[in-house]
Order: sequence, then structure tokens, then C-alpha cells
Amino acid sequence: MTSAARTVAGALALIAVAAAAYGGWRFSQNSHADLVGPTRANAEQSDGSRATTRDPNSIDLSDSQLASVKVEPVAAHEFPVEKEAVGSIDFNEDMETQVFTPYQGRIIALYASVGDDVKKGQTLFTIDSPDLLQAESTLIAAAGVLELTTRNLMRLRELYKTLAISQHDLEQGISDQQTAEGNLRAARDSVRIFGKSDSEIDAIVAARAADPTLVVPSPIDGRITQRNAAPGLFVQPANPPPPYIVANINTMWLLAEVPEADSPAFRIGQHVEVRIAAFPGRKFDATITTIGAMVDPNTRRVLVRSEIADPEHELRSNMFANFTISVAAPAQSPAVPLAGVVREGDGTMTVWVTADRRRFTKRTVEIGQQRDGLRQILSGIQVGELVATDGAIFLSNMLAIAGTQ
Repeated sequence: MTSAARTVAGALALIAVAAAAYGGWRFSQNSHADLVGPTRANAEQSDGSRATTRDPNSIDLSDSQLASVKVEPVAAHEFPVEKEAVGSIDFNEDMETQVFTPYQGRIIALYASVGDDVKKGQTLFTIDSPDLLQAESTLIAAAGVLELTTRNLMRLRELYKTLAISQHDLEQGISDQQTAEGNLRAARDSVRIFGKSDSEIDAIVAARAADPTLVVPSPIDGRITQRNAAPGLFVQPANPPPPYIVANINTMWLLAEVPEADSPAFRIGQHVEVRIAAFPGRKFDATITTIGAMVDPNTRRVLVRSEIADPEHELRSNMFANFTISVAAPAQSPAVPLAGVVREGDGTMTVWVTADRRRFTKRTVEIGQQRDGLRQILSGIQVGELVATDGAIFLSNMLAIAGTQ
């Protein structure tokens, strides 16, 4: 082969190599396009339709894609203006009574435990009272003196009829008998103070036997919330701790600490809607009765106390509760179904707005309350605008996929 022939053959070989390299590059590009899929500018669907976007927050849907999206106009909905807080249930201290013994003595027996429901007049405990023993002894002695002076007066009257005694002696006998009657009445009153009835007093007089057992009853209907008594314990009047504490539980307290900034919205007499974890799905009604006069310097919170009616005695002290208070008239605001609001990765809330039911634009909104399956929109859209109420997440996912291409 001549040198010219070798030159031509080399040139042809170089051309073949270049052609092969170019073909490989084209094949690589086509394969990449098949793997990545449609681009944001021209996204071809499997059914031959196209979804295109004209700006970073808009997307156009094909007829088949529109079936996955429900569009409705934004309507106005009434949302209450409320404040919420967390609190706990407690006994109504205004209806709580500390039960002390009226006289000193040692406890003999106990008849009620913590948690028991008691009636007014029901025996809580008994004590061995030296004061009662003294009062009953005085009663027995006064009854004996009256009986003696009464018999003596009867004898003096018989003697006076026969002129065996002077009128002065008769009058002295009458005076002694009247004094004895007065002493007996005073003695009966002294024993009655200890809670003894007239029939019990008559029985003591008839039997001439003193019983030092003092019965201490419950002063109200209620529930035993605390017991500090024990058999053999020496107790005195008004000497804390009280042997028993009884609370009327027809009403309970809800105690809550509300933020300082919210405190001006609360007023005595406001209605409170209470939800308690122990009773899911139920609401209890309460009324604010007290607002604290000071702000806690450590927590910057204010005490708010409400009263809850509990006729069935279902609530227990220290139960956790959430309460809601209406602090103003309800407000009319744009509302979107919950499925129409999307929380983005950066925490912002968005809805998809459309004018022609085909091209959708993502719009950031400020949300408020959730009520009746609707989300309150404070800003970002107006009543009457068309939004995607179902399929909003589908739209956000489509936009995110298009953004990666």
C-alpha cells in the first residue's frame, strides 16, 4: 500500500470513530430523557396530555388530572372569638367544711373514710368527753335535787294545812323547788349543747347513768375529702388539723393559669366550655367566678377560677381540663375545607387558587381556627375565589416534581 492509500485509510478510520462517539452521546441523552421524564416547560403525560407551568408557583392540568381535584368557591363561615387554656379540677372550697370536735377528748371510733359520701347529721366519729361526763353528772344531780324539793314541798303544804309550820317555811319550800326546776332546765340545756336529744336526756335522767360518748356528726351533705383522725387521738376544738374535711361536691372548681396578655379578655360571669380527658366527647359548662388580683411574677400568669355544676358527682380533684371562653361576638371569615390547606416543608400554609378551573396557582395564607371541618383563613384569599378543596396535596406534589426536572 502506498503512502497516499495509507493516509486515506487513516482518515476514514477517524471519521468512523467520531461517528460512533456521536451516536453514543445521542443515545445517552435520549436515555436520560426517558428516565427523568417531562420537564416543567413541557411535561408529557402517559396518556399523551401535557401539564405546563408558566411560573414557579403555577401548574396547568390535563383533563385526566382534573378528575383528581375538586374546586369550590371560598365561602364565609362564622368563627367564635375564643381564648383557650389548660387547668385542673379542684373542690369548691366555699362549700368545704372542716369538722372539729366541739369539746376536747379522745377519739373512740371512726365511721367514715376518705371518699365516702355522707349525709348531714351522719356520725363521723365519737370521742370520750370529760366535759360531757361533767354536764351529764350535773344533770343527774339537778334531777335528783328537783325530785327531793318537790316531795319536800308536798309535805310542807300538808303541814301548813294543819298549821304545823309557818307560812315562811312554806314559802321557803316553794322557792327551793323553783330553784331546783331552774337548775334542771339549765342542766338539760348544757347536755343538749353536746348534741343530745330530749329523749336521750330523759333516758340519762331515768337511768341515773352518765355516758361520756360524744357523737360528732357531719354538718353538711358531701364527700369526705380528708381524714386526720385516728382512734385514741386526743382532739381539741379548732386545733388543726381538723379530724375530717367534708366538701359539698354538687359544684367543683376549675383552676387555670392564663397568660398575662390574655387576662384583659376575661370577665366574671363569662361562660366557659370545659373538656376533660377522662370524659372524651363530652362538654361541661362552667362560669368564671374569680379572676386573680395579681400576676405571678415567675410565670407571668393570672389565676382564673370557674365553677362547674356536677350533680352526678363525676368529677375528681386534680383532673386535667381544657377550657374555652368566648371573649367577643363571632367573626365572619373566609373558610376552606381542611383538605384544601397544605402545610409546606418550610411551615407555611398554602392553598391552590384557580380562575379557569384548569390553571392553579399556589398562594400562601394565614390560618386561624379549625371548626366544623373548615379552616379559618385570616389573610391570603377572599370570599368567592375558586380554590382546590380536594386534591391540594396532589397539586403540591406535582409542582415539587416539576421543580426537580
